[in-house]
Amino acid sequence: MISEKINSGNQEEIETSKNFIKFIIPSLLGILIFMSPIKIDGELTIPIAFFSDIFISFFGENLPLIVSTTIIISSILSVGFRFFNFGIINNNLFLKNLFKVSDSWLIVRAIGGLFAFSTIFEIGPDMIWSLDTGGLLLYDLMPILFTVFIFAGLFIPLLLDFGLLEFVGVLLNGFMRPVFTLPGRASVDCIASWLGDGTIGVLLTSKQYEEGYYSQREAAVIGTTFSVVSITFCLVVIAQVGLASMFFPFYLTILASGLFAAFIVPRIPPLSRKKDIYISDSKYEQSEIIPQNYNSFSWGLFKAMEKSNDNKGFLYYLKKGIENILDMWLGVLPVVMAMGTIALIIAEFTPVFRILGLPFIPLLNILSIPEATEASQALVVGFADMFLPSLLGSKIESELTRFVIACVSVTQLIYMSEVGGLLLGSKIPITIKELFIIFIERTLITLPIIALVAHILF
Repeated sequence: MISEKINSGNQEEIETSKNFIKFIIPSLLGILIFMSPIKIDGELTIPIAFFSDIFISFFGENLPLIVSTTIIISSILSVGFRFFNFGIINNNLFLKNLFKVSDSWLIVRAIGGLFAFSTIFEIGPDMIWSLDTGGLLLYDLMPILFTVFIFAGLFIPLLLDFGLLEFVGVLLNGFMRPVFTLPGRASVDCIASWLGDGTIGVLLTSKQYEEGYYSQREAAVIGTTFSVVSITFCLVVIAQVGLASMFFPFYLTILASGLFAAFIVPRIPPLSRKKDIYISDSKYEQSEIIPQNYNSFSWGLFKAMEKSNDNKGFLYYLKKGIENILDMWLGVLPVVMAMGTIALIIAEFTPVFRILGLPFIPLLNILSIPEATEASQALVVGFADMFLPSLLGSKIESELTRFVIACVSVTQLIYMSEVGGLLLGSKIPITIKELFIIFIERTLITLPIIALVAHILF
């Protein structure tokens, strides 16, 4: 009898050890790949970005053709399935969900395909395929997205499916809920964006929403508030405006104003009006409330090992990873190409952003920002692409104004050539109108803080 109890106790210890190993090894690999800064050739990056750079270097000039072909295939199959109901797609649930889209998204995918075709072959109006519009997307931004999607799609399960989010969620719930109205697990999305790229944060959030971990409101808040650009891109922005030596105060200013915006924006419309309902009413019942006889660490570890015990094997995660990649390639890239190109056309060939910037001139004058007229357009053109404000700002003489433009362009966070397009292409319930309102709100909230810091520094 005693020996049976001892054997039973040993067996439980062995199972606990196995579950702990299942949790800790994949989670540490995920942290290493998505969140661990490494120095390559004197520059800070993260492993997933390094893998992406290697892929881009290997395929070189062929990548834009590969990307455009992928977008065109997605457009053709989406339109074709609408009219011909292909059996091979209709009989596969994953493919059916991928290509059976609403009328509005069908139009967006078709436009994305036309823009990709026009750009790669330089056919049609040059405003579509010029290096300032479609060419900028297809040759500079889309190859990076294409390759990041490969490695993010394959490795995201390391962060999602082995207990890391459960563990962190319990530990940080007491902070994230009262401060940002979000579950603790949202902190992982934020860190992955901060160290990696905003696109990774959007992908993480989208997958979590689809699996029922986030409500509509939570997914919309995280996607529009915490999908920040990487440290690496911040270095590019501050260098573009000729203030690379100011990186440390620049980044501290971004953090301070960004955290303030993260506190305010979710509490005002349109985000405050989003409902706490879950996709297909499939709320994942997992509690971050700590029961009696547990502390935050022990309960978080228990939830993590509970999740890791539900391991479905290598082949399952490989299949899931490939489906993630196809979903992002065929579902997201056409949207980014369509929405990003349209936004850049508006920025480059119309006075829309100059007109939209006019109301900011009095505010900039009140804040004593030099060259307010020139700065006003730079403040709103970031909605099209995040790099455009720093390009316009580089031509301004005042260092104070250039500093303000660089900081605001990062804290605005939503830009249609990438993060905005990704959000619209995902299942997160957000509209382009709401994105623009949030963009303006973030600008108005962060601008006075940034201006105050700029006056102190300059």
